[in-house]
Amino acid sequence: MSGVRKRSVSIHGHRTSFSLEDAFYDLLLDIAKARDVTLAALIAEVDETRDRDSNLSSALRLHVLDWVRNAGNNRV
Repeated sequence: MSGVRKRSVSIHGHRTSFSLEDAFYDLLLDIAKARDVTLAALIAEVDETRDRDSNLSSALRLHVLDWVRNAGNNRV
């Protein structure tokens, strides 16, 4: 199991950082690829829609969790 890693990305013209475990980061990359968007665009979308009382790292984890749950509902 990997520890939390701090990562940086440019969104809306400024650098921001977030901390995620490798497993969450890898799934974010998979989501971006499946949606045919850049990782930065996906993170910007999550950032724009997150509850302002939560931090970006938590919002990203919840986005991944929601994606995985919804993917499970689409299995035949």
